[in-house]
Amino acid sequence: MSESHGNMEKKWLDSVEATTERFPERKDKFRTSSDLEVERLYYPTNDSEYEEKLGYPGEYPYTRGIQPTMYRSRFWTMRQYAGFGSAKETNKRFRYLLEQGQTGLSVAFDLPTQIGYDSDDVMSEGEVGKVGVAIDSLKDMEQLLDGIPLDKVSTSMTINAPASVLLCMYIAVGEKQGVPLEKLTGTIQNDILKEYIARGTYIFPPKPSMRLITNIFEYCQQNVPKFNTISISGYHIREAGSTAVQEAAFTIANGMAYVDAAIESGLDVDTFAPRLAFFFNAHNNFFEEVAKFRAARRVWAKIMKERYQAKNPKSWKLRFHTQTGGSTLTAQQPDNNVVRVTLQALAAVMGGTQSLHTNSRDEALSLPTEESARIALRTQQIIANESGVADTVDPLGGSYYVEELTDQVEAGIEEYLKQIEEIGGAVQAVEEGFMQREIHHEAYETQKAIEKQEEIIVGLNKYQLDEEVNPDLLKVDEQLEKSQIESVLKLREERDQEVVNKSLEAIRSAAQDENTNLIPFILDAVKSYATVGEICNVLREEFGEYTG
Repeated sequence: MSESHGNMEKKWLDSVEATTERFPERKDKFRTSSDLEVERLYYPTNDSEYEEKLGYPGEYPYTRGIQPTMYRSRFWTMRQYAGFGSAKETNKRFRYLLEQGQTGLSVAFDLPTQIGYDSDDVMSEGEVGKVGVAIDSLKDMEQLLDGIPLDKVSTSMTINAPASVLLCMYIAVGEKQGVPLEKLTGTIQNDILKEYIARGTYIFPPKPSMRLITNIFEYCQQNVPKFNTISISGYHIREAGSTAVQEAAFTIANGMAYVDAAIESGLDVDTFAPRLAFFFNAHNNFFEEVAKFRAARRVWAKIMKERYQAKNPKSWKLRFHTQTGGSTLTAQQPDNNVVRVTLQALAAVMGGTQSLHTNSRDEALSLPTEESARIALRTQQIIANESGVADTVDPLGGSYYVEELTDQVEAGIEEYLKQIEEIGGAVQAVEEGFMQREIHHEAYETQKAIEKQEEIIVGLNKYQLDEEVNPDLLKVDEQLEKSQIESVLKLREERDQEVVNKSLEAIRSAAQDENTNLIPFILDAVKSYATVGEICNVLREEFGEYTG
């Protein structure tokens, strides 16, 4: 063993000791069903490349994971994505999932909320509560989180253009519960660049959107330090048809754009970078997905340490949530989706994810039923408790195949990052349509391969059944939209409109000064029970709307 290798091993063992003092491992000894002992980590004792390319878990460049003991101490957060209909209905689903062993909440918002319209807006007609929960005001957020202790439960919110508004609502509910801001934990997606690239739920042009994001970075660093201020999302890039390499590369490029914007706004990299989080997809090609996660960690660590000169090791760590691939699910033979999701979830765990959502078998057809959501959660629990894959760190590390794939994915990511930098960075690449064209090309090629049966989708283009069983599906009550509109109208009648008007005008004035942080003004408006649509409309008037 070389001296440097020995020093690195000692450093890792010291970090293991420090970690296990805070988070003891789940067992004194981990063993297989044949009573064979499972070591904490397997690694070569004399390999000159090991330190540079792989290293130890919890140590730069984090190829093998961001924590020294990974799941031996704590499982990943099991965070099932849920939201439909009214806040009251979704609250019931949240409570059910928590009772079933879920360890974190993940909120799906309806389309009007995602693009900053109230339920009574003409633009919302027919969409209220359909693909997520309808949230119009702080009153709805209070109902959504009723009885859920925000000092004990971490909440992720899939919200982008109006992320500042929904974050302020969450903070306001926390205050009403008496939870100190420094104890609030969770994540807002808050990733607008991927909306321009792949998803489309944007409101404002890029420049003011980036301002809102950096305002959130600054406010949370000072006031809500445990909240993840962004979830830089490759998930939707993959859903739009990208390859695994493109997903990782474009996500990292977007992450660099957010870091650049925050530094340009005057923030020191080590004040916000530790709270950056990522969100990836998991598809069916098991080993490629594992390699993607490992390569992404290594690339990000190098970028943060070498390009941005971050000094805090926490700034180097790529922490990520994973969701299994929605676009891989089939409406045909939906029970087959349970198998797909299991493979994808296992890849995420073997790749070192920090939290995980497993899709339900019926999501190609509708929002999941309670039974389907429970099976999806049980999938994670079985992987965690029965498979043994969580008993050693990075169990695929050292596989000739996985390490070669990791190197190849890393090279592919770096080639794309070089191209994007030559264009002028992620924002410029988005505006010129570079990423969009690359994704569309791959999506087209994939569809051709499926149609020619060069790529087999079981139950779709091979092994079909003549008769399909129609499963029971979740149906959102058609009366929901009417009752939600009535609720908004009643709120406007009962609140102090003068206070609301003053708070909205304060947002308008703040928006006109680029050096003013908007978050305190949005928080005041939220507390006055100004609605999502009212706040976003003021910002629309000041910032304009992005039309693509």
